[in-house]
Amino acid sequence: MDLFEKKSIEPMLIAEEKQPFDSDDYIYELKIDGIRCIAYCDKDVGITELKNKRGLSLNSRYPELTDLHKYVKARKCILDGELYVFNNGRPDFFKVQRRATLKNPFKIKRAMASNPAVYTAFDILYKDGQNLEKQTLMERKRVLKETIRENERFSYSRYIENDGIALFELTKEKNLEGIVAKHKQSMYFQGKRSKNWIKCKHMMEDDFIILGYRFLEDGMTSLLLGKYDEETNNFIEISTVSLGVSYSKLRKYLTKCDYESKGYFRVEPSVVCTVKFMGYTEEGNMRQPSFKIVRDDKAVKDCTI
Repeated sequence: MDLFEKKSIEPMLIAEEKQPFDSDDYIYELKIDGIRCIAYCDKDVGITELKNKRGLSLNSRYPELTDLHKYVKARKCILDGELYVFNNGRPDFFKVQRRATLKNPFKIKRAMASNPAVYTAFDILYKDGQNLEKQTLMERKRVLKETIRENERFSYSRYIENDGIALFELTKEKNLEGIVAKHKQSMYFQGKRSKNWIKCKHMMEDDFIILGYRFLEDGMTSLLLGKYDEETNNFIEISTVSLGVSYSKLRKYLTKCDYESKGYFRVEPSVVCTVKFMGYTEEGNMRQPSFKIVRDDKAVKDCTI
């Protein structure tokens, strides 16, 4: 059974995040804010099977993209790319995520009309019996461009050479997520985190008061975060963030209280920390929050709503 028949691709992942850079050895692409999706385009069967990076089928959620096979110059091919929804000319993660939760056929049909999904392929792994994973990225890019016939819902990712910093600055102006730098000679290793692919993202930062902590099953620690409300003279819970370091490195800053709340050990609200994140959800929660530093230079009552 070949790569196509197995339909079990595990996408190659990005291993590093860095500041933008320029290099002749890399190409630079837009980082699209959507859902990673492997597309198995099969003209013989007359269907395109869409799977997320966990291998779950997306066909019932995004039926408007199950005909991508009609727009490829191949009997069978496997594409790696991003599935997303536009909002005011930009990919909107919240809209595509909301569609991923729909199960009712009537609601899915209505969402197809109001928020149609789009697929942009940035790699091709297989074409008509040929496994392309061991080909260089630039060779795969050549084959990808030759294979796809673009339309309003289906495209291949453009890239530039050399000028990574300039592209990164442009994405900031356009309020986009960032860029991905990919080594020109990189091969495709399923399920591996490759240092040959590097993401450069625009992150927001904000300061929060640490109100509590709890230990997670994976050995990490989750912090309960809040802000000071000057009108009520109270500390208001805002969000949570998982620590990238062990709690022991933070313990010296915190004074534990004698009670728990919502599964968190409460601490004296005396420590401010900085958190990086990818913007706010419509519900006001942080997206992809990441603990940065303790702010011992900032008073808690300066950390206001």
